[in-house]
Amino acid sequence: MLAQIPLALLLFALGGFPWVVWGICMRISLSLTGHWIVGYLAHNTGPQTWLVDGAAVQGHNLPGLGLITMGEAWHNNHHAFPESARLGISKGQNDPGWWLLALLSAIKLVWNVQQPGDLPVREELQRVAQHLHPATLQPIPKLATNGVAGLRP
Repeated sequence: MLAQIPLALLLFALGGFPWVVWGICMRISLSLTGHWIVGYLAHNTGPQTWLVDGAAVQGHNLPGLGLITMGEAWHNNHHAFPESARLGISKGQNDPGWWLLALLSAIKLVWNVQQPGDLPVREELQRVAQHLHPATLQPIPKLATNGVAGLRP
């Protein structure tokens, strides 16, 4: 929270207390609320490509929210490959967080960045049969597997 002080001082100098309220208090409140809502939805609703046998909680993907969540909306993929920096692993799964990490890796500012194909095979990880949503057994919108290395069919 101390990291907010320099910005709060700058906002106060530029516009007084109302700028601090909107630039610090409201920004943090909206960001945290949005994070909690995405977290709730990602653990309770949406399509799944993977199930983790024995896991107390399963993740769900939230198509359409990948861009504004920096890829966190691909939460089923995160539960399947928790050590992976790349969450959008299928065609059409936009993952700006991964794009940024790939850029930082290319210019040598980060290293040892893991992707699903770099990880050992998890015996407890199972692909959902025929791309059916396990709760409703309705077809999941088509997700291309695009041959991610190391993934079991």
